[in-house]
Amino acid sequence: MDSRPDIFDRARRARNRDRMLPAFAEYDFLHRAMLNELLDRLADVQRDLPEVLLVGCPDGSAKAALEAMGKRVACADPGFLAARAGGGVQADEDALPFADDSFDLIIACGTLDSVNDLPGALILMRRVLRPDGLMLAAFTGAGSLPRLKAALLAAEGDRPGQHVHPQVDVRSAGDLLSRAGFTMPVADGDMLNIRYGDVVRLMHDLRFMGAGNALATRAPVLNRNVLMRAASHFADAADPDGRTAEQVAIIYLSGWKPDPSQAAPAKRGSATVSLAAALKGKG
Repeated sequence: MDSRPDIFDRARRARNRDRMLPAFAEYDFLHRAMLNELLDRLADVQRDLPEVLLVGCPDGSAKAALEAMGKRVACADPGFLAARAGGGVQADEDALPFADDSFDLIIACGTLDSVNDLPGALILMRRVLRPDGLMLAAFTGAGSLPRLKAALLAAEGDRPGQHVHPQVDVRSAGDLLSRAGFTMPVADGDMLNIRYGDVVRLMHDLRFMGAGNALATRAPVLNRNVLMRAASHFADAADPDGRTAEQVAIIYLSGWKPDPSQAAPAKRGSATVSLAAALKGKG
């Protein structure tokens, strides 16, 4: 058993997910951007992959898109209401309640940034995939919300609280993917640019897209004076039109469960022609 304390409060994380549901369609731009990219990447895969586990189902869009491809979709979500709405199960990604070799494809959209044990979650995903199954994931990563972080840090002075949780970067995510046992691992990133007229609206949108603070250690409450100072610092970075440019870093992962049928690198020393001879032949 892992005795390390949780970074994230699991119950608070679930409440954040459930609280966003009633008005999610008004705040779904980040989820939609990640999902569209994952579906585009899936379209490039020349495999059937009929049995799918969808991790993160705040609305029915992902399930509907996958079913339109002829796939059978099971849903899991950290939030109870989100899971129930998708006809799935409530589960954290590092405690998936599925048997080994259950799915051909896993799509995890927008949740892995706040799972307590990301290495464990990736290992479990590999285990529940069938051999030669594919995992695709997208989540926010390191480098996100630099303006918001700077504004809060400046507003709180000498005793800042941690209002934005720690995030993994692309390189570390790729390393974790390899260590979890995936073959042909790929990790890459994208930057989504968003613009806001004030910091309070940005914080409001984060809350209602389910991206609020879920840390197990509670940060100090942002009182009116702190919020006013944060708003001022945020506004100082505004463009001439009065809007401040903010960024969200998105990490994309893909990897396959090992299978003997997959192409493998040739064994060291097995080459029959030397590189020098090959180059000489070209000349």
